[in-house]
This record gives sequence, structure tokens and C-alpha cells, in this order.
Amino acid sequence: MSKLAVLILAAGNSSRMGVSKQLLKWKDTNLLQHSINTVSKVNSQNLVVLGANYSKIKSQIEDKNITILCHQNWQNGLGSTISFGIDYIKKSLPHIDSVLIMLADQPLIDADFLNQMIETHELYPNKIICTLYQNKKLGVPAIFNNSFFEELLKLNDDKGAKNLLQKYPDSILFVNGEDLILDIDTKEDYEILYRAHH
Repeated sequence: MSKLAVLILAAGNSSRMGVSKQLLKWKDTNLLQHSINTVSKVNSQNLVVLGANYSKIKSQIEDKNITILCHQNWQNGLGSTISFGIDYIKKSLPHIDSVLIMLADQPLIDADFLNQMIETHELYPNKIICTLYQNKKLGVPAIFNNSFFEELLKLNDDKGAKNLLQKYPDSILFVNGEDLILDIDTKEDYEILYRAHH
């Protein structure tokens, strides 16, 4: 049984949205809290990385099931947010041997899907377990074991972990999330998704 941490990335300033995407209403809460509630059903060691609008967002989420980190250099992009989270895990949670990285704006990702990823990881602990998107793209949620931590620490741009997925095609297994991954980059994206699921 691996010792897994979940790292929710929520540090961006939602520039295309114009408001804090993390706090958009979803079900009976907001997008970020919905993600926290989801991961709390499947794992006990969970972290969220905030950055832009830290105080405002932190005040509107419950932190009893999650460790909240503040990434001062969030402007450096998704890659730097991942690196920041991995650095914290290495220094403060040395018993952790794998990390599930996910975003706060994928509200259709549910506990069943995450459990499927974790079960696949348990069977194939040396593989990268990622999500199949539409158009055959691969992305997060994704699970990396600690043999990839050093490379995750070097990320410092806005591509996130995509470079690793491209670099190690033979190390990848995916779980099909084609129906669960929909970008929420604009208010229109959000309103369409919200109406479809409420």
C-alpha cells in the first residue's frame, strides 16, 4: 500500500475568468471546497496550494481535512506551483512515496474516478497514472511515485506536468476521463457546465 498525498493546485488568479474561479458556486459549496470534499473521501493526506487571493479563498474553505499552503510565486505558473507542493511534501511529509496531482476546476472528477486511479497505481506503482482527455490528450489528475519527485521539483513554467507525460510515454497508464474533463476558463464555460449538472 503506497503512502499517497493528494495535491490540489488552486494558486492561479483566473485571469480569463475575471473572478476567483476557486470560489465559483458548485453544488452546495464552491469549486475548491467541492474538490477538497471529493479527495477527503478517498485519501487522508491532502494538501491544497493557494496563491492569488490567498486570504479571501482561505477564508471560504474548511481546512479540517486539508493542509493549506501559500505559494508566493504563483505568477510563475502551474509548474512552479507543482514544484512548491512537492518541495513541501519532501521536507515535511518524508513518509509520502507518491502524489496525486489535480486541479480545483475539474468538478466532474468524483471519488469513484480517483479510487480507480489509486487502485491502478497500487497495481502498477512504478507507472505514471494519468487521465485521458478528449482528443486523446493526457493530463491531470495524475499520480507520480517519488522517483519522479526530483523532476517535478524542477518545473517552473505554465505547462505543469505535461512535459513529464511527454518525456516518459512508456511509463504511462491512463484512466479514461473523457466525459469528466471540461475546461472552465471563461464564465461561459462555467455557466454551461453548471447548468448541465445542477
